[in-house]
Amino acid sequence: MCGICGEVRFDGVAPSVSAISKMMDALAPRGPDGSGIVSHGSAGFGHRRLRIIDLSEKAQQPMVDSMLGLTIAFNGCIYNYPELRRELEAEGYSFFSQGDTEVILKAWHAWGRRCVERFNGMFAFVIQERDSGRIIMARDRFGIKPLYLAHSGRKLRFASSLPALLKAGDIDTSIDRVALHHYMTFHAVVPPPRTIINGVRKLPPATVRIIEGDGQFSDHVYWDPPYQRNPAESGISSEEWRDRVLEALRLAVKRRMVADVPVGVLLSGGVDSSLIVGLLAEAGQTGLMSFSVGFEEANGEKGDEFVYSDLIAREFGTDHHKIFVPSERLMDALPGTFAAMSEPMVSYDNVGFYLLSQEVSKHIKVVQSGQGADEVFGGYHWYPPLANSNDLVGDYTSVFCDRSHETLKRQLGQDWIDGEDYSREFVEAELMRAGADTPVDRALRLDSNIMLVDDPVKRVDNMTMAWGLEARVPFLDHELVELAARIPPEEKLKDNGKGVLKDAARLVIPHEVIDRKKGYFPVPQLKYVDGPYLDMVRDALTSAAARERGLFREDYLETLFAAPAEHITPLRGSELWQAGLLEMWLQTHGI
Repeated sequence: MCGICGEVRFDGVAPSVSAISKMMDALAPRGPDGSGIVSHGSAGFGHRRLRIIDLSEKAQQPMVDSMLGLTIAFNGCIYNYPELRRELEAEGYSFFSQGDTEVILKAWHAWGRRCVERFNGMFAFVIQERDSGRIIMARDRFGIKPLYLAHSGRKLRFASSLPALLKAGDIDTSIDRVALHHYMTFHAVVPPPRTIINGVRKLPPATVRIIEGDGQFSDHVYWDPPYQRNPAESGISSEEWRDRVLEALRLAVKRRMVADVPVGVLLSGGVDSSLIVGLLAEAGQTGLMSFSVGFEEANGEKGDEFVYSDLIAREFGTDHHKIFVPSERLMDALPGTFAAMSEPMVSYDNVGFYLLSQEVSKHIKVVQSGQGADEVFGGYHWYPPLANSNDLVGDYTSVFCDRSHETLKRQLGQDWIDGEDYSREFVEAELMRAGADTPVDRALRLDSNIMLVDDPVKRVDNMTMAWGLEARVPFLDHELVELAARIPPEEKLKDNGKGVLKDAARLVIPHEVIDRKKGYFPVPQLKYVDGPYLDMVRDALTSAAARERGLFREDYLETLFAAPAEHITPLRGSELWQAGLLEMWLQTHGI
C-alpha cells in the first residue's frame, strides 16, 4: 500500500520534479517506509512506499523495467500475484523482484489492457511506455484505491489524494455545482468522475485509461457484472446459496492474508467483521490481533458496541485491543480527520476510523475490514420497500436521498442551484440501464458500484492510510460479488436483510452477534452537534470565507443552529454536520 503521484506533459516541456516532490510530501503518511521519483521524457512519477510485500529494495518504486521499456507507480495489492507470476514465467518472462508490482508490468506487456481482468486485488496504477510515449492508468473494480486527476493546459497531474494535487498548485478550486447537488443529496457521495471542485476529477473504478502522446485518451470499462439470474442456477436451494457464499468468503478472506507482515482485523462487533475473525480462526490463524473503538454516549445513545466485539474476541481467542475515545480527544482529532479526507465525507465513522487507525498502526501494518457487506448482500432498510416497486426512481430517492431537489432549493444559496435535478437524473440513468432483473437488483447495483465506492470504501482508505495502515475488504472480492449478484433478491432480503450471509454466518460465529439489532459505528456527539461541536460548526459556517462562498441560505443555517437535533436526515445524519463538514473541509484545505 502506498501513495502515487506524477506529472505528464503534452507540450514538450519536462515534468516538474518540484511539483512531484510537493505531492509526495502530502502523501508521506500513506507510505512512510520509502520514497522515489523517476522522470523520463514527458512523464515524471513519484511514490511513497509502505512495505507489505517484498520488503527488499528490489521492489522499490517507481519501478523501471528497462528491458520492456516500462515504468510504473502502483498503489494497492494484487492478491493472486504468485499465480500470475508463474503464468508469466511460463511465457518466458524473468523477474528481478519478488512482489506484485513487477507482475503488473509484465502482465501489461504480455496481455495489454485486458491484464486487469486477471487481477484479484485492489489497485491504482500508472504506467509509462517508453517507446510509444503512451500513459496507462487503471483502477480496481470497486475503486478501493483512489486516483485523482488534474488537467491544466497541456499537462496532467495525478495523485492518490486530492489534497496532494492541491499542494502542487495550479488547480481550479471553484465549486462544482453538480457535485454540490450530489453531495447534499447522496449524504456526501460525489460519483466519479466529479469531485466537489471543478479542477480535480477521479478515474472511475473498473476503468483502464490509455492516453496517447498528444493527450487524447480512451477509456475501457472492464467489469460490470450482471445482476441477473443464471438459468443454470434456477433450482438452487437456500442451503446451497448459503454454502456457496461461505466458500467464496472463505477464499476472499484467505486471499487477503497474502503479506510479508502480520494481518489483523478491525472488529466492530457486527456480523461482517465478526465473520472475518471466525473464518480466520477456522483457517488456523493464531495470535490474531483485533481492534475495536468506542465513544462517550450522548442524548442517551450508547457510543460503543464492545459487548459484541468482546464476545467475538473471547470466542476466537484474539489478541484484542479496545480503544475508548473520551469527548475531548474526539474534538482534538477532528482537524486531523478533515485533513485526511480526500473529499468531504459526512459520516461520523470518519473520526472513528481515524482514531482507530492511529492506534492500530502502532501494532500492525495490515488489517481486514468488513465494509461492503450491506451493499452486496442487501443489508440496508431501503431495499425491502423496493421489492414490488412500480416507480423505482421515485421510491429509491424517497428512501435513500437526504432531501429532494425542491427542498434543496430552499437550502442552497441562489447562486448554487438552478432548475435541473442533477441527482435524480443521475439515479434514473444508473437504475434503469440494462443488466439487472428486478428493482432490488438495480438498487444493489447502484449502491455497490457507485454509492459504496465514494462513501465507506473511500472513508476506510483515507482514514487508515492517514496512519500508514493498509485495509483490505474481503466482502468486495469481485468473485464473491459476482456470486452475490446472481443470488435471488429474496435470499438477501430475508431475516431483516443479508439473509443468505447470516445463514452462512450461523455456521461460524455465535448467534448473539447475528440476531442482534443492526448496529452502526456510533459517534453520538457528532450526530446531535451540541456544546463545543455546535460552536465549531457555527464558527465555520458564519466565517468570512463561508459568507463569501454563500453555499447555504442564511435562514436555513439559522434554523439548524437553533435546533440541530431536530434536523436529522432519513439515513440518520445531521443536516448541520453535513453543511458544516463541507465548509470545514474547504477551509482545512485552503479552498
